[in-house]
Amino acid sequence: MRAILVLLGLAALVVIGLMATGMLSLDQTQQAQLPSIKIEGGQAPEFKADMGTVDVGTVNKTVEVPAVSVEKADGAPR
Repeated sequence: MRAILVLLGLAALVVIGLMATGMLSLDQTQQAQLPSIKIEGGQAPEFKADMGTVDVGTVNKTVEVPAVSVEKADGAPR
């Protein structure tokens, strides 16, 4: 892969060198033209979506919290 990139780079440098010295000249002899396209009819797709509902509310509850006691390192309660 690296060898191909090196060869492409060298080829680009050679082309640039030839153009810079005037040994290679590129002239456009014909204008580009997009193809003509006719678009007729057709229909966009239609979608139907059924969404679910979400009810959000609040409830008061009593939660028991464990009692925590902290003692100093010497054993005396705080």
